[in-house]
Amino acid sequence: MSGGMETSMNQELRKDAFDIARAAVSAAGPDAAVERALKNCTMTGRVVLAAVGKAAWQMACAAVRLLPQPPAEGIVVTKYGHVKGDIPGVTCYEAGHPVPDENSFAATRAVLSATEHLTGQDTVLFLLSGGGSALFEDPLIPAAELKDITRQLLACGADIVEMNTVRKRLSAVKGGRFAQWCSPAGVEAVILSDILGDPLDMIASGPAAPDPATAAQAQAVAEKYRLNLSAAARACLAKETPKELSNVHTQVIGSVRELCAAAARQCRALGYEPILLTDRLDCEAREAGRFLADILRTHAGSGRKLAYIAGGETVVHLTGNGLGGRNQELALAAAPGIAGLNACVFSVGSDGTDGPTDAAGGIVDGDTLTELKARDIDIFETLQNNDAYHALKAADGLIVTGPTGTNVNDVAVALLG
Repeated sequence: MSGGMETSMNQELRKDAFDIARAAVSAAGPDAAVERALKNCTMTGRVVLAAVGKAAWQMACAAVRLLPQPPAEGIVVTKYGHVKGDIPGVTCYEAGHPVPDENSFAATRAVLSATEHLTGQDTVLFLLSGGGSALFEDPLIPAAELKDITRQLLACGADIVEMNTVRKRLSAVKGGRFAQWCSPAGVEAVILSDILGDPLDMIASGPAAPDPATAAQAQAVAEKYRLNLSAAARACLAKETPKELSNVHTQVIGSVRELCAAAARQCRALGYEPILLTDRLDCEAREAGRFLADILRTHAGSGRKLAYIAGGETVVHLTGNGLGGRNQELALAAAPGIAGLNACVFSVGSDGTDGPTDAAGGIVDGDTLTELKARDIDIFETLQNNDAYHALKAADGLIVTGPTGTNVNDVAVALLG
């Protein structure tokens, strides 16, 4: 991980923050968890490996290393820049995220081809992680409209549950339809969760999970956000998805809870008293940042080294055309509240990416507001324009990790020196 130059008052805090972020993300890696999961998998006949999501390459790499023999066929579908090398017997595809593109569709067709005509004695080892909603897609409507609907959902501030309730009905592989396609073969689903509470039907839009949401609920989301839909898309929302799947065995191997627990362990090792606020953070990013700053200001002067931890996934309402992501917005929004304090707030995405940027998140401290004012950067105007990236870059506040190989939501930590 890298950050920028540190100011004297907060130098130690920033160093600690990067240590905490690094330790938390490292502990959330999937390798050991995949190994544990494979011991509980029953794989017979022809084994086809399909790994989908931001952590797909890392999960597939671990699985191939641990399987008693190479899979009959193997496919990885992950985000651009996330393939770190060749995996024996596995074809790797990189595709669009958070909006699916032609490579998403081509990679998905390759998975469908590999899993076609399997028998009841065969097995699909399905390694799934967050990001699969965009990466794994075979649309039931024209691709251009699917991309437009995805953009509408992202821009209106719909939460991940609402987004997936709609998207799974526009797809031939979401909402349990991929497992249905694989039948009669058995599906061993090993899942790295990036959704609060680990709902199987929502992680990557549940390709191998029964869908409890109804067509009426999907139509309600479309109405709530006044989505612009064609008649064909509305017809898809009116169709029900599979409600039972008898050929699937599922294991969830990691989630934001492990991410928060690892952050707490590192905080304690560095002499802080860790306090877990929540592992279900789901409010607007800038509100979360202001709240964490308020907590720090309340306890400033206590004489104790404190660390407040919040894990989850915030949302951003797009009101401008700047560059940033939810973790960067959270951090920047905290800067005014901690101005002058020996404190810092950071927020980082466990997958190493935050919005359409090269940063994993952001960090601010008690000097950030002053630094930005010296550069004539107004935080309120910046947030209104959703341009946290450039403001944080100017204040040496970007956290850059590169792809991490895992994806279990975000963690934000507020440190008080």
